[in-house]
Amino acid sequence: MSEMGAIKVLFFAHLKELCGVDKEMIVLPQPLRVADLKRLLGERFPLINERLANVLVAVNQQYAADEDWIQAGDEVAFFPPVSGGSPPTIFRITSEELDLNELLDEITLPTTGAACIFTGMVRGETWRGEVHQTIALEYEAYVPMAEAKMAQVAAEIRARWPAVEGIAIVQRVGHLKPRTPTVMIACTAAHRDTGVFEAARYGIDRLKEIVPIWKKEIMPNGEEWIEGSYHPQKGE
Repeated sequence: MSEMGAIKVLFFAHLKELCGVDKEMIVLPQPLRVADLKRLLGERFPLINERLANVLVAVNQQYAADEDWIQAGDEVAFFPPVSGGSPPTIFRITSEELDLNELLDEITLPTTGAACIFTGMVRGETWRGEVHQTIALEYEAYVPMAEAKMAQVAAEIRARWPAVEGIAIVQRVGHLKPRTPTVMIACTAAHRDTGVFEAARYGIDRLKEIVPIWKKEIMPNGEEWIEGSYHPQKGE
């Protein structure tokens, strides 16, 4: 197969240290997607292989998702999400109890003056639609892909609301009883009129659309897996 051309790949922060280089020229036999490039880099630089599911990717200085295409001549940057820095970004799948105060503290900066938090709970009684009781919910996730998609959601939020400072997207998995927090989406900013309300709402809506997380509802008379629908791109 003839060579199509080369791309420049840039590494930042600890990715640069693990690879031993800050940039690499890679010859492409044909156009490929971001996910394909991640696999190629995982083979070339084994030390970063396990981290590639959580890195952020930019193609020509624009955030890119796994399904986006890369062409010859493109510049592709790989960099880790920042937790506790500026801007702090947290995305996590966990089986541990959610500490909402701790998570909020992690995305609060000295300049922060506003925070908007959405927390989903296990509902014991449902009165909208088909009325029923819920004994518990069991959450399951494809963790590497789920955290990668959470990173995509965070990148989309930053592209739409640049004034947002901190972002936390955290989902709990496992067997959860009513009144238990299951998910937290939080955004912080200097002021309340900078988009934090809209950004947090966007975050939970996108999580439901693209992040591979499933739940089984356990009811007094049986149990059922709840399925949604996949929306790879958010309409304007």
